[in-house]
Amino acid sequence: MKPEQNEDFYLEVQKYWKSVVHKAAVIDPLRLHQQLEIYRRLFNIFQAGDYYFLLFDIYHGTIAEASAEMMTVLGFDPQVINMAFFMDHIHPQDMPYFLTFERQVTDFFNQIPVDKICHYKVQYDLRVRKEDGHYARLLIQYVVVNHEERNIYHSLHVHTDITHIQKNSHPNFSIIGLHGEPSFYNIQDGTITFAQKLLFTDREREILKAIVEGLNSNEIAKLLCLSIHTINSHRKNILAKAAVKTPLQLIKKSIEEGWI
Repeated sequence: MKPEQNEDFYLEVQKYWKSVVHKAAVIDPLRLHQQLEIYRRLFNIFQAGDYYFLLFDIYHGTIAEASAEMMTVLGFDPQVINMAFFMDHIHPQDMPYFLTFERQVTDFFNQIPVDKICHYKVQYDLRVRKEDGHYARLLIQYVVVNHEERNIYHSLHVHTDITHIQKNSHPNFSIIGLHGEPSFYNIQDGTITFAQKLLFTDREREILKAIVEGLNSNEIAKLLCLSIHTINSHRKNILAKAAVKTPLQLIKKSIEEGWI
């Protein structure tokens, strides 16, 4: 894209963001950072590779904070990067996907009840050009962490490098329900109209998340305070339900289908 086209790209997605927030936030920095620490520990995020956090200011369309790990993943100094710069580095073929995903996300949050806004995780992947000129495929996961009624002020993002897992495929997009809410997996048709029946039990999802994060059976057993026999039995059931044969195939399919 030419520079003027990139500017149009940024302005277009800003229109979607402005549909879910109509005024700037009055921020209590201490309270917001306490919220971020809670979400970092508790919300249903997984890391299948190197990752970084960022806090997105939706009203201004800017990155309010980014963690130092951005330098490891993309090679950019988190102190100087902004959202327009980040979007300019999205692969040209993935830019239309990004626009579509963000439009669908904002439509979704405008339709659900206010008290459900913090009960969903958005998840999709895109290719982003690194400082060295190569592309990384990032798994983008985020939740709303600061809102007042219909004004959604901030979202907390985790961007994970999954290039080693998934190099050549179309971006996938899911909206994952937390706290018992329905999930919308691998959304393809431009509308959010269906929820896939849960394939795994809650325990299997815990173990699947741990597998994706690279833990072995002994480590999972210690983490969940279960026997190694129980963990191995669950692993066999998970592979069978997913219709795959290896952990790598399981991780790849889990990301594609939005199972975690």
